[in-house]
Amino acid sequence: MKQFLGLTRRNLLVYFKDVQAVLFSMLTSIIVFVLFVLFLRQTYADSIAEQARLLGDLVKQQDIDMFTYGLLLSGLMGSSVITVSYHTLTTVVRDREKRIDYDIAATPIRRWQIVLSYFTASVVSAILMTCFVLTAGLIFVSAKGSLYLTVGDVARLYGLTVLAALSAAALFMPFVLLFKSTSASGAFFGILSAASGFVIGAFMPISQFSKAVQSFCGVFPGTGVTALYRTTLLQRLLDRMDAGIGGVDGGSFVKGIEEAFFSRVCLFGKTLTDGQTLLYIVVLIAVCLVLIAVLFPKLYRRK
Repeated sequence: MKQFLGLTRRNLLVYFKDVQAVLFSMLTSIIVFVLFVLFLRQTYADSIAEQARLLGDLVKQQDIDMFTYGLLLSGLMGSSVITVSYHTLTTVVRDREKRIDYDIAATPIRRWQIVLSYFTASVVSAILMTCFVLTAGLIFVSAKGSLYLTVGDVARLYGLTVLAALSAAALFMPFVLLFKSTSASGAFFGILSAASGFVIGAFMPISQFSKAVQSFCGVFPGTGVTALYRTTLLQRLLDRMDAGIGGVDGGSFVKGIEEAFFSRVCLFGKTLTDGQTLLYIVVLIAVCLVLIAVLFPKLYRRK
């Protein structure tokens, strides 16, 4: 156990001591933030306000603004957990390229402890960075107004972060085992940074895509996690909006917002509930862990 903890600590330090690596691993989140500040937030706010105009003063502008801040926070968390997790796992590739894996394999530490140390470092780093984003985001949102979150909602957000980190590390570990050079893993990271924001609905709601594209996006656990983030952050705010409207519109206003922005997971034409989304993510993690157990002995140290 001591050797496992030492190797895990070493993998964490490799990531956190490289300031540039930390910044680049948050690149997608930074892009999401900049896009929201420049035009997305106002675009979403204007779109919702346009729908609310028929209801007069029943929908408050502050609630609309808080809704957009919730969208931003869910996108930041969903993207950061993906890129941080992957970037930490690239230590596997660097160790293979520099033949450090031979030194590690020469120690008494067992093979399963080696792969688990890489996996654990990825999960821990993703949890730490995403929890930092979440905490900073909640403080910022609280200064702007209220999302009416309960203590249970906040605890659920942190719990979802753990699940998100596990799913991201489990999904990406088989990929990094296949890479033989840092140039290849770096190229993949570039693609991942550009695509992940669209796949999880951080750049634009997945509901804007075709059903086929929605089903493709739904395959990835990050999409489901981001959808769960969004539901947890915004559901109570929408309930308050609906209560303020008082049933005048038969609930159509809030229902329209949910359909447009909540980005619920759609698999093969079927929209999953939150419970089904959680179950799908857990099953996918289990499948990926089995795949890692099969691939690692065959690919680690292979040149």
